[in-house]
Amino acid sequence: MKKIIIFSLLLITMATLQAQESVEKTTTYFLIRHAEKVRENPADKNPDLNERGFQRAENWKKVLQHVSFDAIYSTNYKRTLNTAEPIAKKFNLEPIVYNPSKVDFDLFQLENEGKNVLIVGHSNTIPQFVNGLIHQQKYQEMDDAEFSHLYIITVKGNVISDLLLYIDF
Repeated sequence: MKKIIIFSLLLITMATLQAQESVEKTTTYFLIRHAEKVRENPADKNPDLNERGFQRAENWKKVLQHVSFDAIYSTNYKRTLNTAEPIAKKFNLEPIVYNPSKVDFDLFQLENEGKNVLIVGHSNTIPQFVNGLIHQQKYQEMDDAEFSHLYIITVKGNVISDLLLYIDF
């Protein structure tokens, strides 16, 4: 819980800095992998979250409670949509379904300029999405057992910064 409070203070500081914008708009992307899924049937390509996964989705809402999201993107799978759901409900937003293999990053960034955006995906798609946003091949695919990565990408004008945090709850 202490980590959540400290991280929330970090996000408040970031939001305050965004409020002090000058002419250039600041866009902030928050990217997470879906929470833990049911693994009882390996043939099921669209499993739901398990109990721990539903709890993690609620915890993400607590971690990100001070971010005012303008848009939420999710792949079209139960596990990603259910991970996004607590935050989407909080902001009365409907997740926008995206296909990670068909993202035009220039268009995506243009459409979301000046917004706070949550993107929920998978262990093999979120790092590549981050790489597309930062225009470099910096991040590798996540381990299948990894659910604690939070990538934060900030774009202001031509300046792009990226941060990877490990939020373990």
